[in-house]
Amino acid sequence: MWLLAAVLAVRQMAHVLRLPPGKRLTDLETWTGAAGADGVLHVRGDLYDTEDFTGTPFAGLVLKPLTHAAEQALGVAWTLSTLLLVAVLGAVAVRALPGPPPGPLARGGALPAVPVAISLLMVSLPVRNALTTGQTSIIPVLLVLLGCFAVRGERCSGVLIGAGAALQPTVLLFVPLLWFTGRRPAALSTTATFAGATALAWAFMPHDSWTYWVHHVAGAGLGARPDGLANQSLHGALLRLGLEGPLEIALFVALAAAVTVVGLRRAVRYARDGQLLLAVALTGCVAVAVSPTAWQHQLLWVLLAMVGRAGTKARDRPAWPAVVVLVMTLPGAVLLPNVGLLQPLRENVPLLTALAAACLVPFLPRTSEHFRTPVPTTYARPLPARWARVPLLPFWRRVLSRPNLLLELLVIRVGYSAYSHIRLEATAGRETAQAHGRTIAAIERALHIDIEHWANHAIQHVKWLGSFFDFYYETFHFIVPLAILAVLYVRRPVDYRWARSALGFATLLGLLGFWFFPLAPPRLMPGMDFIDTVHGPQDLANPDYGAMTQVTNQYAAMPSLHFGWSLWCGIVIAVVAPKLWMKVLGLLHPLFTVCAIVVTANHWVLDAVGGATVVGAGFALVYVLAGPRGVQLPEPPGPRAATWGGSAMPAGRAGSGSGAPK
Repeated sequence: MWLLAAVLAVRQMAHVLRLPPGKRLTDLETWTGAAGADGVLHVRGDLYDTEDFTGTPFAGLVLKPLTHAAEQALGVAWTLSTLLLVAVLGAVAVRALPGPPPGPLARGGALPAVPVAISLLMVSLPVRNALTTGQTSIIPVLLVLLGCFAVRGERCSGVLIGAGAALQPTVLLFVPLLWFTGRRPAALSTTATFAGATALAWAFMPHDSWTYWVHHVAGAGLGARPDGLANQSLHGALLRLGLEGPLEIALFVALAAAVTVVGLRRAVRYARDGQLLLAVALTGCVAVAVSPTAWQHQLLWVLLAMVGRAGTKARDRPAWPAVVVLVMTLPGAVLLPNVGLLQPLRENVPLLTALAAACLVPFLPRTSEHFRTPVPTTYARPLPARWARVPLLPFWRRVLSRPNLLLELLVIRVGYSAYSHIRLEATAGRETAQAHGRTIAAIERALHIDIEHWANHAIQHVKWLGSFFDFYYETFHFIVPLAILAVLYVRRPVDYRWARSALGFATLLGLLGFWFFPLAPPRLMPGMDFIDTVHGPQDLANPDYGAMTQVTNQYAAMPSLHFGWSLWCGIVIAVVAPKLWMKVLGLLHPLFTVCAIVVTANHWVLDAVGGATVVGAGFALVYVLAGPRGVQLPEPPGPRAATWGGSAMPAGRAGSGSGAPK
């Protein structure tokens, strides 16, 4: 893990320094100027004349000496210093994790977690954004953590937190936290330090201070447009919803007051409970929500909120930290689909996570019996396999209960986003794809299965059937697999994991096919006279073949996951459905799908063979790695365990109902 943290740090530094001068450390260069010449901090006059500088006057006073540094040396030193600050931040945060009552985590227990924390910080969006832009937003967070967990003496603690507030005024929200948790000298010292630093800036830069604190209302009007997606505060969310003017201001003030009261009360409660790091994180989340502007590089507080423990069951415990890590690592476009109803959620994912942490998520107190030992997960006893070495991964045990729904939905969505991205990138060019298409056509002619042209033209004489297959091709590719997964999740949790894993393996194998064997479908083969019945006529003289190239990789044809996923649906229904008519109905789906992909000229027949191959390999991998699908219920105390047919109960019966053993 230390090696991974070091590799990530080197990678981030190399990424920043390899960017051209106009795209790296953009905010820092705006302030200091290239070669120390024409930056905001270098020229005489008001810092806020151009509204490029968004820091406090005290921050401008501190950064003034940087204007004398050479641009290249400053860039290297600044990036390296930021990485060192991130490492210190991770170490301090881990040291503050709650351990057994009454104190924090012991030094020996904290050391293995430090590289994990540093790695998570390195890949987070706030740190990556701060490194790229040269922002100083890591410093206030580090000063608060050092003041709360590293220094001795409440006055010294208050000095550090007050310095952080002078750089980022919303840090003043930590004053009530300190006051109501009995650290009143620290609260007074924080206030005095902030006032002193601000007064110092007033003395040296009175006009700048007036502009920042009065004209721009503590910097609220500086920087980019407040209704932009980068502003993840309540103010930004209300503006994106179309509210403006006095109504928006009144609503923002009311919501900010409510969030502040609720969030700080929860933070005080968890601080008194001994979870001071969680209390600090919740206070930071309140600061993110109620600040007029909360840019991406200022959202580091949200990542710290992952230390909270939510859920009494072992299966639910990883859900909250996983959600926080995903939100702070991936953009909202990856986490949620581009659907109109979800657009407000998609645009405000970090803000919603901060609000959930500050006001909603019921974190466990340390006095809870489940704080350190959650309710264990019930595992089924696997059936003996046909081969002695199966399963290859004996720790991959079958769980009788359902997985956490929120975590499952996020993993599926992120997995599909990654699949779509890789599929779009997996292309070797038109010439290669068409050459592979001619090879496939030749193989099919040799095998006498080249029926695509005949089927494609024959369907033109039966308009209603052609319309049916066009509709089937476009509609049921996603609906049916998602419906099956939903039914299995509710009714047969054990079978859900088996089926979901097989589908995941099949999709991964399909991506390998897309990457190593790009293939032009029949409809994109010049000179073969195929009719594109779904997308309409394509301009084969255009290398991009029209607008569809912008949304999907049209050469991702081998294997056909259209048919592969439908075959997966048919197999799952045939295996788990209790009645014969259900099994037959389920097997009609792959039959209709293979007809649809051929008559619409979207796939070759061998593409369907490839789809069947990867699905079969997916089920085989699940068998080899995890063992047979069937399970036995764990032996209860007392009477003999229930069986099915005198031996083991099938997976469907074992996992039906509530998912718990009867």
